[in-house]
Amino acid sequence: MSASTPQAPNLRRGESVLPAWVKEGGRAVLAPIVRLAMALHLTPNTITVIGLLITLAASALVASGWLLVGAAILTAGSLLDAVDGALARATDGGTAFGSFLDSTLDRAGEAILYTGIAVWLLRTQPDPVLPMLALMVALAGSFLVSYAHARAQGIGFAADIGLAPRTERLVLVIAGVALAGLGLVVGLYAILVILATLTVATVIQRIRHVWRLSSAMPTDSKEN
Repeated sequence: MSASTPQAPNLRRGESVLPAWVKEGGRAVLAPIVRLAMALHLTPNTITVIGLLITLAASALVASGWLLVGAAILTAGSLLDAVDGALARATDGGTAFGSFLDSTLDRAGEAILYTGIAVWLLRTQPDPVLPMLALMVALAGSFLVSYAHARAQGIGFAADIGLAPRTERLVLVIAGVALAGLGLVVGLYAILVILATLTVATVIQRIRHVWRLSSAMPTDSKEN
């Protein structure tokens, strides 16, 4: 987009799965963790890497059948996943590389987690075809949700709307792992199907959102 192109009107954000009060409660929980990280002189990038290592350990536990332990560790890791951004804002330490690293390792963390679940399904379930199909669609959809956001930013638009951004997806998959750990394997199956549906819906929402924004502006370049 050229610098002289007027900004498109801001369109209404799509509703997400998690209600606003849950997100506000999460921010309140994060505040003391951010203060502790600042006291320990940890950088946002350090927190990002630690979060990935925690996800790796938890996913290995899930793959080995320690589902409840893995879900508990994933819950702790999910807090760190939000701490890095909050810490960067609190310390004015956000950088372009930090944003790039966070986004890249978030995708790696999702792939590792879904791989752990896939290994457990293949090891323990007599007929894992349908849950594996749902898992693959959910993972592909998750990557497309993130790609749509990044590609929209690359052409000058914001596309952080939708039913299932990263936080919502993480909450759902942890809940599914915990349910399977409690013996409710069908709960994990159902959540994988829900994730597959919501991620595809979110991709469609973001495509439509960017189309509406771009349609409100004169075209000054062609899509690559």
